[in-house]
Amino acid sequence: MDLTGLIQALILGIIEGITEFLPISSTGHLIIAEQWLGARSDMFNIVIQAGAILAVTVIYWQRLLGFLTGWRDPETRLYLGKLIVAFLVTSVLGLLAKKLGFKLPETVVPIAWALVIGGFWMILAEHFAAKRPESSHISWTVAVVVGVAQVVAGVFPGTSRSASTIFAAMLLGTGNRAAATEFAFLVGIPTMYAASAFEIVSTLKDGAATASEDWLALAIAFVASAITAFVSVKWLLGYIQTNRFTAFAVYRVLFGGLLFAMILTGWVH
Repeated sequence: MDLTGLIQALILGIIEGITEFLPISSTGHLIIAEQWLGARSDMFNIVIQAGAILAVTVIYWQRLLGFLTGWRDPETRLYLGKLIVAFLVTSVLGLLAKKLGFKLPETVVPIAWALVIGGFWMILAEHFAAKRPESSHISWTVAVVVGVAQVVAGVFPGTSRSASTIFAAMLLGTGNRAAATEFAFLVGIPTMYAASAFEIVSTLKDGAATASEDWLALAIAFVASAITAFVSVKWLLGYIQTNRFTAFAVYRVLFGGLLFAMILTGWVH
């Protein structure tokens, strides 16, 4: 691949890293970027997502290590059990949805709708969550619904996995934004690793699909995604300590509106 292609891969990796864990939909941003930078292979999209997952794994490495070293502690086992339940719910329902073909196409129109509807939903969810008593508790109900929310985000591109899981937790009693975000991100680690591994194996079975890959471009995009995701998530975790998610909701509505305008003017297809 020439220098232009490498720069394009770098840009896409940066976009993925910034948007994957912010509640603004990485799919929506990537599909627009690819309108001008060119569509990428399934392997490319899997690799840049893996970079973002790696970044979150590094951020939470102490928490993850604590599950291994502190498993004798009843509270640690209980929290870990809820993470496992959320992951299993996602796995079972996700495989069922895939088998039945339940997924909207990753095209601009449904993504634009998901962005706008999701933005208004976030504003309402934040409003109602704020009326609940402050709590960092993760109930079994929250664990199950967060698992379902991950599947919903997978079926409806543009929904945003982080938005759906964080607000599912907040609406069901985990009023503390930091606690809801941490649980959502911790559940996302095994979920996204498993999904990426599944897709990689499926893609590698098609030798023709990987023979034409530019591995240097993949490496650049992977590193760019990992670094920018690390910075993005670190910033988000600090931001939500004193701020609501309202700014992200407004951004989603504006971005979704922009997509509709671009569709009507023929800028995107």
